[in-house]
Amino acid sequence: MARKASKARIALKGSEKKPLKGAQIVGAARRDERIEVTVLVRRRQGIPDRVLAAATRADVRARKHLSREELREKFGADPADLAQVEAFAENHGLDVVRASRAERMVRLSGSVQAMQEAFGVRLRTYRAGKQVYRGRTGAIRVPAVLAKIVTGVFGLDNRRQARAHFHLREQRGRFGARAGSVRAFTPVEVGRLYQFPPNLDGSGECIAILELGGGYRKKDLVTYFGSLGIPVPSVTAVSVQGGHNSPTGKPSGPDGEVMLDIEVAGAVAPGAKIAVYFAPNTDDGFIGALSAAIHDTLRQPSVVSISWGNLERLWTSQAV
Repeated sequence: MARKASKARIALKGSEKKPLKGAQIVGAARRDERIEVTVLVRRRQGIPDRVLAAATRADVRARKHLSREELREKFGADPADLAQVEAFAENHGLDVVRASRAERMVRLSGSVQAMQEAFGVRLRTYRAGKQVYRGRTGAIRVPAVLAKIVTGVFGLDNRRQARAHFHLREQRGRFGARAGSVRAFTPVEVGRLYQFPPNLDGSGECIAILELGGGYRKKDLVTYFGSLGIPVPSVTAVSVQGGHNSPTGKPSGPDGEVMLDIEVAGAVAPGAKIAVYFAPNTDDGFIGALSAAIHDTLRQPSVVSISWGNLERLWTSQAV
């Protein structure tokens, strides 16, 4: 028997949403549709601003980097906080899909109706141009007991968060880069211009790349790196929240972004392994991809490259 839920509610700071510009309400979200959300909780202990400031000013070679185990133990979630979220889920008939101290999160699953009641929101279907999305307005409201524990809830709203800014201009039936220079530079040439150490190739390291759409084809990588005279790097596609390596076949769009990221990383660090984390193009998807890369104990990436450089309309302080 679920325990009686507290009726006292507090608005979650930074959770306010507005409809996309020009969006129109199509109707209510389907009440029986099953969705998943990510509930982020506070760190076990805070990191003083002076510590972060000192870390960013320190020489890279002098910085002390925490292991993933140290990060979990020092700055992960308090088990008691995760237990509070799980009790909240039980009260509202939500399933716990996964919980992680290291990622400071609890993944919940339930119907739209149950989510609305749990988080004090009203979910509707909106149309903005060609985009149809499930959205909400106003703030998420949580029980008072969770107000200081929960820092963000992602997945209730599934509007797109990013769009490709990689474009090709068609010229006489062919595509060319939309750049102002007479010719394009290869990543190898750019590396030389920026004095990238020629004696380092990234061997022993793993580079994580986050992608919110599109994909790559192995044969295209073989062709590209062959043209540079560089061995094809080891590239692994990692699925996050149902996201996949799904090339559209259109170079002017998300595929262009994905290929460019892999080409640059593989050209300047041909000895490194590359893990590409594909996630849905939502705020929840982005959070999931970033968390998956940071806490990946199998591939253990040491560098995380966030693609889609100008992510739009993302949260403010919730994910910090």
